[in-house]
Amino acid sequence: MTMHGMRGLSVFISDIRNCQNKEQERLRIDKELGNVRNRFKNEKGLTPYEKKKYVWKMLYIFMLGYDVDFGHMEAVSLISAPKYPEKQVGYIVTSCLLNENHDFLRLAINTVRNDIVGRNETFQCLALTMVGNIGGRDFAESLAPDVQKLLLSSSCRPLVRKKAALCLLRLYRKNPDVVNVDGWADRMAQLLDERDLGVLTSSMSLFVALVSNNHEAYWSCLPKCVKILERLARNQDVPQEYTYYGIPSPWLQVKTMRALQYFPAIEDPNTRRTLFEVLQRILMGTDVVKNVNKNNASHAVLFEALALVMHLDAEKEMMSQCVALLGKFIAVREPNIRYLGLENMTRMLMVTDVQDIIKRHQAQIITSLKDPDVSIRRRALDLLYGMCDVTNAKDIVEELLQYLSSADFTMREELSLKAAILAEKFAPDLSWYVDVILQLIDKAGDFISDDIWFRVVQFVTNNDDLQPYAAAKVKEYIDKPAVHETMVKVSAYILGEYSHLLARRPGCSPIEIFSILHEKLPTVSTTTIPILLSAYAKILMHTQPPDQELQSQIWAIFNKYESCIDAEIQQRAVEYLALCQKGASLMDILAEMPKFPERKSSLIKRAEYSEADTAEQSAIKLRAQQQTSNALVVTDQHPANGETSPVPVGQLSLVKVPRMITTENDTSTDQALSQQNGALSKVDPQPPSADLLSDILGPLAIEGPPDATVQYEHNAVSGLEGGSEAVDGSAIVAVEEQTNAVQPIGNIAERFHALCLKDSGVLYEDPYIQIGIKAEWRGHNGRLVLFLGNKNTAPLVSVQAIILPPAHLKMELSLVPDAIPPRAQVKWVKINRKLFCFIR
Repeated sequence: MTMHGMRGLSVFISDIRNCQNKEQERLRIDKELGNVRNRFKNEKGLTPYEKKKYVWKMLYIFMLGYDVDFGHMEAVSLISAPKYPEKQVGYIVTSCLLNENHDFLRLAINTVRNDIVGRNETFQCLALTMVGNIGGRDFAESLAPDVQKLLLSSSCRPLVRKKAALCLLRLYRKNPDVVNVDGWADRMAQLLDERDLGVLTSSMSLFVALVSNNHEAYWSCLPKCVKILERLARNQDVPQEYTYYGIPSPWLQVKTMRALQYFPAIEDPNTRRTLFEVLQRILMGTDVVKNVNKNNASHAVLFEALALVMHLDAEKEMMSQCVALLGKFIAVREPNIRYLGLENMTRMLMVTDVQDIIKRHQAQIITSLKDPDVSIRRRALDLLYGMCDVTNAKDIVEELLQYLSSADFTMREELSLKAAILAEKFAPDLSWYVDVILQLIDKAGDFISDDIWFRVVQFVTNNDDLQPYAAAKVKEYIDKPAVHETMVKVSAYILGEYSHLLARRPGCSPIEIFSILHEKLPTVSTTTIPILLSAYAKILMHTQPPDQELQSQIWAIFNKYESCIDAEIQQRAVEYLALCQKGASLMDILAEMPKFPERKSSLIKRAEYSEADTAEQSAIKLRAQQQTSNALVVTDQHPANGETSPVPVGQLSLVKVPRMITTENDTSTDQALSQQNGALSKVDPQPPSADLLSDILGPLAIEGPPDATVQYEHNAVSGLEGGSEAVDGSAIVAVEEQTNAVQPIGNIAERFHALCLKDSGVLYEDPYIQIGIKAEWRGHNGRLVLFLGNKNTAPLVSVQAIILPPAHLKMELSLVPDAIPPRAQVKWVKINRKLFCFIR
């Protein structure tokens, strides 16, 4: 920066460097800024040399990190100077001090344009460099046509054209309208035929930006890109100055392959064959060498080639070659190469028929979990998570559990979450899943979220065969001298509910189970004490015949916590003590927990919505596509209370309310109307029922595919005609038998009876839809609203619905839309009824 002959600038820089501390530097800077400000006030007395010197000083002060809020006009005025030294200072300082929104730049637009269209190549390069650095919409609108002319001109030197291409790229990013898509396809093809690699590299950067926005207009350029790759990789027709450590122009190769990835497919067989030959040569010719710079360049080309191979969905043989090459990389000592190998192998999981090939390197990937570099350990964890399926889940989860004890604390939460998800999705049997989760809690309790132990409780509650095993396992863990609080929570819940199943085993009597749990009470926080109190009440309830010693101990605990400052603990203690004194009614009030409804795992939701990089997202997307194990299903496998299982429901199913009172002489001359998406059609008359709830709810139907409508209506009517024949608690009547029938979630009869006692809830639910009810009662008037919800993450299309209302009810039927958005709910029907009876 210290130009020859600028003695004042050299002295100023020397003074700054000789300052002993920051305060001296600030004083010297303030003194110089004051001097420059005073000299600029008398601008007419400044010579071009002095103005140039003071502007250089301003730039140096700005580079030191100090604010320079004056002198901008003087810097801009130097752009119009006729001589190169002053013009150079003006362009450089303006590029550094001003941004694209500065008002002073508008004053320089004409001068910059004159330099661009002039014949002085040096001035052209200065102007293009400044415009490329600052950009801005004003520059884009005013200068883009002139920059395009320079780029396409055959009379300009390559140096100018190269800068023009990069300048146009900056202007295009600021304002895409400066490039006319229709006229630029042929021009871009002309630029891709350029022999000068400098111009070609800059033009390729512009081409990447163009095709990223609209690849359809540039199909004619695709063969040109393949020829460029062939020229570089196969023929190596490259000047010596563009060869980097023996690699022909690696920057141009990377940009060309990146541009090809924006095209969805290559239809021409000759072009595709040529491209794959070039890619094969790149894959075969890349190896790990001792020279770091050569490794960086060759691997940049290689990994871009791998991305292109995955994008083009190459043959399995080439994919196998890519995986074998990555397997070689993850085994080298260089950490950067290992990291890139693991990352790209994770991305390759998205390619079909490659997972089995990647599994061959499972041992080496597991070894990477013990790497000293935490970033490599994370990539290895992501890869193991992505490659896991039913065949290797047991091995991978066991390795993760072994690694958990020695894992870095920053990774334990993520490691625990992924191990829990894999155990849930690919468990060969239920007992193995329980073992894995309990080991996770035992080894990394501080990093186990509530969602994990909530989930294992759901599985244990919903699977009767699992309950004795789970109770025995948690007793083994809780019996240890020191256990984590999360283990206490799980054990308290499971032993409270199911410890009576172990009563005949040695050491598992109710008072012994209680003693084991009560030993942990002094060590837990106030959030766990309510769970322990509930467990005590359950144990006491299950103890038959009653044990007076156990009862006195538990009652004493409840008495102790009746005055606890924590409201939750106090309320539970008071209520449980009062319930325990009611004797036999305790069995009904503290009955076994009902089955949980089937729902999507909250653990998988957390993994899907967590922030993750590209490699991890690839693994997460793959998890959603893979088939899960059939071992874990949160459903009621055995109907409770001796009720019969609901009849399987096909795509067309009739929800019918049981009639509690029927008469043989019930007749009606009124004809009911059915409304299907606004179209009325007559159906057979239905006699009004003496049952109030049956009249209010009425028969409800949900129609599936349109081609089944006729059969549905026929079966629906026939089902209604048989209403006098008693139907039991099952509210679902099968309308058509299909092998791919959609099963409802939960017991429909239980849902109906629950709605008889409350104002709102779910009447029907399956994996795709949900029908909810909301009722309001004011005096002798009642209103009931039905809602239809889409549970999928995709829109529900071709929706059709039919309701068959009794004639004596006033109804408002809303038009069901043809499509329901994902996770959305629409109001279907509103029923108003005036009641003339009173219920005591």
